[in-house]
Amino acid sequence: MASKLRLPQEDGSLQPYSAGAPSPYPLTAPTPRSRIAYAAAHVVLDTQATALDQIDWEATLAYRHHLWSLGLAVAEAMDTSQRGMGLSWPQAQQLIQRSISEARAHAGARVACGAGTDQLAPSATVTLEQVKQAYEEQCSFVEAAGGQIILMASRALAACARTPEDYMDVYDHILSQVAQPVIIHWLGAMFDPALAGYWGTHNIDAAMESCLAILERHAKKIDGIKISLLDAEREVAMRRLLPEGVKMYTGDDFNYADLMLGDSRGIATRCWVSLMPSRPPRQPPCNNSMQATSRNTTPSSRLPFRSRAISFKLQPITIRLGSSSWLT
Repeated sequence: MASKLRLPQEDGSLQPYSAGAPSPYPLTAPTPRSRIAYAAAHVVLDTQATALDQIDWEATLAYRHHLWSLGLAVAEAMDTSQRGMGLSWPQAQQLIQRSISEARAHAGARVACGAGTDQLAPSATVTLEQVKQAYEEQCSFVEAAGGQIILMASRALAACARTPEDYMDVYDHILSQVAQPVIIHWLGAMFDPALAGYWGTHNIDAAMESCLAILERHAKKIDGIKISLLDAEREVAMRRLLPEGVKMYTGDDFNYADLMLGDSRGIATRCWVSLMPSRPPRQPPCNNSMQATSRNTTPSSRLPFRSRAISFKLQPITIRLGSSSWLT
C-alpha cells in the first residue's frame, strides 16, 4: 500500500501526507455506551460471476460481522450504500433476510433495514394509494424477517404528493400499522434531487414543521429520525423540538464533528457510519480524542460534494475501520 498520499484540505488544496505507524486500534471494541452508531455497509461484488448483479454473500456478510465486532450497528439495504445504486428490491430482500439471520448468530448485533417504495417507478401518474401499497409491502417484509424498519424517503411520493397533507396521509397510513418503532428517513435534495420538496414544500423550515407534526402524531411508533440536510443549525433546532423519546440521527457529512460533540441540550453522533442517534447526555458525551479524530476527517468528507452527491455514492471506496471505543 502506498505510504504517501495527497489529502484534501479545508480550502480545497491537496497536501502531501506520509503515513506513519498504524494507529493502535483493536480489532474488536465494545458497543458505545452513549451513542448508537449505524453503519450503512456496502455489498461485495462477486468478481468471478458472469452476471453484473451477482453478490458475494460470504464476503458481504463477513463484513457485517466485522462491523458488529467493532460495536457498530448495521443499517441494511439503504440508499446510501445499495438502493438506487443498482440493487433491486428482490436483491434487497435477500440482503435483509441474510443480514438479520447473521445478526441472530452474533451476540449483541443490531440491524435496521430500509423500507421504501423503489419497486414503484416514480412518475406523475403514480397515486398516493400505490405509494401506500409499496411502503406496506416493504415494511411488512422487514418486520416479518425480524428487522427494525428505517422508513426511507420515497421518490414516488415526492413525484405525486402535492401538499403537506398528502405526506401526512401516507405516513399516517404506514405508521398506524407498524408493529415496532421505526426510524424516519429524511434525505435532502443535495443527496437526491428527486426528493426536492419533500414534506410538501421547498421551504426547509416549513418542511420541518410538517415533518415534526407527523413525529408528534406518531411519537410512540417512532424510534428516531435521520436527516441529511447538511445544515447543522437546522438539525440542532429540530433536535430540540423532537417529541419525548424520539432520537435525532445525523446524516450530516459536513458538520458531524460538532454534532457528535453535542451541547447541554442534546447530542448527535456520527463517524464514518451513516446513521447516528442523539439523546440528552447523562455524562460528558465524548472526550478530546473523539473530537480531534472526527475533525481530522472533515476536509475529506466535504470534497465529494463539489460534484453531485449521488455520483459520489457510486464511487467504490475502501477504508480501514478502526475501533469505535472512543465513542464511549
